[in-house]
Amino acid sequence: MFCPKCGARVAEAVTKELEHRRQRVLPVDGKTLAMIREYVERGGPVERNGKKLLFGINRHRAWQVVRECAEKAGLPKLINPETGRVHNVSPHCLRSAFAVHAIKLDDSGDGLRLLQEHLGHQSFNTTARYRKVSGKEHKDWYLKLWDNEEDDNSKAQT
Repeated sequence: MFCPKCGARVAEAVTKELEHRRQRVLPVDGKTLAMIREYVERGGPVERNGKKLLFGINRHRAWQVVRECAEKAGLPKLINPETGRVHNVSPHCLRSAFAVHAIKLDDSGDGLRLLQEHLGHQSFNTTARYRKVSGKEHKDWYLKLWDNEEDDNSKAQT
């Protein structure tokens, strides 16, 4: 890549900037932090290309680790309700489950905004897709609509 104004080579600067943008600071609970500290004390981090990495694994290996842990924990395979295809538990499934869980606990505007930042989404619409409605939740909402109408009718008759 070259600068459109001066023609200087800017590929390295652009790469560094893109890396910087993808990084974000996330909170960690005390129990997880204790496990990470123990891992570091045992010599866990690795060095690659002059960078010290906490976990020296790539995306594919991370996927394998999650699948293996899910199998050991006895988690069932997942079935896509739209296609019927069977899938293993994956990092993305865990991320999605975390997002759905977080929204169920706090679906306020602030909760959704914080989740958006936590997940690193640029668009709020991407985060809002995780607002999945359970069957029970949908039924409760629907019945509540009719309950309110019955209350209104009984008030009008008295």
